[in-house]
Amino acid sequence: MKSCPPAPSPRWHVRHRAVLPLFLGVVFLAAGCQHGADGGSLARAEPESASSTTMTKKTAATARHHMVVAANPLAAEAGREVLRAGGSAVDAAIAAQMVLGLVEPQSSGLGGGGFLLHYDAGTRSVTSYDGRETAPATATADMFLGPDGEPRPFREAMMGGLAVGVPGLLAMLEAAHAKHGRLPWATLFAPAIRLAENGFAVSPRLHRLVSRARGLDRFAPTAAYFLDGNGAARPAGARLGNPSLAATLRAIAEEGAKAFYKGSIAAELVATVQGASVNPGRMTLSDLASYRTKERAPVCRAYRTWKVCGMGPPSSGGVAVLQILGLLEGFDPGALAPDSAKAAHLFAEAGRLAFADRNAFLADSDFVAVPVETLLDAGYLTDRARAISPGRTMEKPAPGLPEVGGLSTTHLSVVDAEGNAVSMTTSIEQAFGSRLMVRGFLLNNQLTDFSFVATRDGKRVANRVEGGKRPRSSMAPTLVLDEEGRLVAVLGSPGGSRIIGYVARAVVALLDGNLDPQAAAALPHVQNRGRATEVETGTAAEALTPALEALGHEVKARSMTSGLHIIRRTPAGVLQGGADPRREGAALGD
Repeated sequence: MKSCPPAPSPRWHVRHRAVLPLFLGVVFLAAGCQHGADGGSLARAEPESASSTTMTKKTAATARHHMVVAANPLAAEAGREVLRAGGSAVDAAIAAQMVLGLVEPQSSGLGGGGFLLHYDAGTRSVTSYDGRETAPATATADMFLGPDGEPRPFREAMMGGLAVGVPGLLAMLEAAHAKHGRLPWATLFAPAIRLAENGFAVSPRLHRLVSRARGLDRFAPTAAYFLDGNGAARPAGARLGNPSLAATLRAIAEEGAKAFYKGSIAAELVATVQGASVNPGRMTLSDLASYRTKERAPVCRAYRTWKVCGMGPPSSGGVAVLQILGLLEGFDPGALAPDSAKAAHLFAEAGRLAFADRNAFLADSDFVAVPVETLLDAGYLTDRARAISPGRTMEKPAPGLPEVGGLSTTHLSVVDAEGNAVSMTTSIEQAFGSRLMVRGFLLNNQLTDFSFVATRDGKRVANRVEGGKRPRSSMAPTLVLDEEGRLVAVLGSPGGSRIIGYVARAVVALLDGNLDPQAAAALPHVQNRGRATEVETGTAAEALTPALEALGHEVKARSMTSGLHIIRRTPAGVLQGGADPRREGAALGD
């Protein structure tokens, strides 16, 4: 097992300074454009749009023994059912994820991938599993260019077979279960199979997202499942069964992941990708059969008296979150009011610097030399932080390290009765992915997370397309430990390139602001993804607009559909859970 390496910060043992909870207000962060720095499309759609104009009021859940927080109550119930049966955190995560693929199919499922962080309470160690999709072996750097040599529009490139990466979710879950599972593999699929056979009520959120989605009617299996006979979205409350998915899950439960990566399911998946009527793809049976999960060392760094751990490359999420925290650590934010625009400005500037580095250096470390240790070095971040002025926004920042060369998503958090934990973020990329459906599940369009261009200013882009490579991600499953290595918090969020801002803000709100998980998940958002500073529409964040503009920010109001799912263990050992009010998730425990 790979455990978290020592944090590079020399201030690990510095006494935590009492800090006013400025993060209780409407602050935050820069999140990078998905393709912008690499020359790809900037005009891409939201990974998953807002489904309502108001947030659902929720209160923090508490438990003594175990807890699961997931994006749909049925998934949280499946996870709790497994925990009550004596299952481990990984067991519960698998059961909850299988249900999410059924009831929240636009966000994740068998046809996608993800990242999983595991905390072992016995050894106080963290392990990370990389289940990110891979490009087919025959993928080329120019595959998303048009006849004129220019990048194709994102909405055009995302549909059909070309953007489908080799799914990695199931292989990742099987690998994690082999090391950390307690219940039999087949048992974990029972809740999802039961729901798929008996049907579930279409949620208001799923109904609204189907109503707004483009292209579902372009592929017959997808249209038949999501739309009624008149081509309209099935109404909220309608009973929807998925016998095809039930059969797929039953085969996987009985035979393991090989039932997915080889045999008839694999053959139908490849035929669907290659034979797509829109953008036929290049995936082969060999690509599926050769997929392997990567067990990687997590990235960890001190933040005041805590240690924060995240996912390393090919995700940019862990490194960028830790950079933001490191940049903030050198400032004394206690003099700023909780809802201060100056506080929002400070965090936005830290995020801008982190994302300049992210866009330049972060990619699949199996293909590109990623200077992770240097990017997280305390001295490097101190030097970078000198670019932040309290009184004015900076010009567009350049990446550091000049000597270094060449959403649709969901998140769940689990803590089991032994104190082990899982933070897992999974995705099929855009809401409803490629729109292609096979045996009851949607296929991803994750290859559009690569740069659409291979070179810029005469230099090779780190996140260029290459055969077998994993595209850069923003997913940021996160674990927080205390100085003794004991679990403090489990969190993460969907949200495309905004994930990093959502998670970093929540970490600071939990640790410096001492908010409970529900309050941290509900904070209004402010972000800057390299251009305008975005404030969350319909919230108190919009009131910061004049003050931010006075500091030089261009401000635009936007919906920001985070999906933060957080568990925190109090010093008394009580588990507190919070589910983002912008979605329909739930925190359940005993």
